[in-house]
Amino acid sequence: MKVVIANMSHIKFAEIICDTIKESAKVRGTGIAERTSEYITKKISTGDAIIAIHKSEFAGFCYIETWDNKEFVVNSGLIVHPNYRNQGLAKIIKRQILEYSKEKYPAAKIFGITTGLAVLKINYELGYQPVTFSELTMDEAFWDGCKTCNNYDVLIRTNKKMCLCTGMLYDPNHDKNIKQHKYNSKVLSRLKKIKQTLFLKKKKKQHGKSSTSI
Repeated sequence: MKVVIANMSHIKFAEIICDTIKESAKVRGTGIAERTSEYITKKISTGDAIIAIHKSEFAGFCYIETWDNKEFVVNSGLIVHPNYRNQGLAKIIKRQILEYSKEKYPAAKIFGITTGLAVLKINYELGYQPVTFSELTMDEAFWDGCKTCNNYDVLIRTNKKMCLCTGMLYDPNHDKNIKQHKYNSKVLSRLKKIKQTLFLKKKKKQHGKSSTSI
């Protein structure tokens, strides 16, 4: 398995990366913003992505975006192909893209948003801290990227203050990073329960509307 900075030779994987992200969203049912193959191709061609390859096959991917004049960096689009899941690859990719982001943008705050407990755990172990959305970028272009997520209505109803996703931030100037803390399962489990409660409320509301319209 090779986990490397993406380059022009990896553009051929753009379509399968998009398809894998889309299929993962369907399986999880909690919403993942879709990406176009053109956008993924751009990230690969500019070297703003990490890709995992195993014997010439696509295995995993994650890319970098910058916001607010490079004050914020987001590691986004993390995906592992189904054939390579449950092998620790996601954490390897996340660690490598974090180090790459710190190297390229040493003064930037690095963040991500996710609904998955597994990714929350990985982020926490790497030194990310759970934060409110107000501590992340306020750039409208970033939040516009959530429009293809099927939970976008939750984000809008809360005036972009919260959603089913949890925001996690790695601040290079913060004194509590990976060397200073251990993974706290209770904290992240509580966050997950809050998100699940919101999700169930949304489902009940949708079910009620469907029942009324029959």
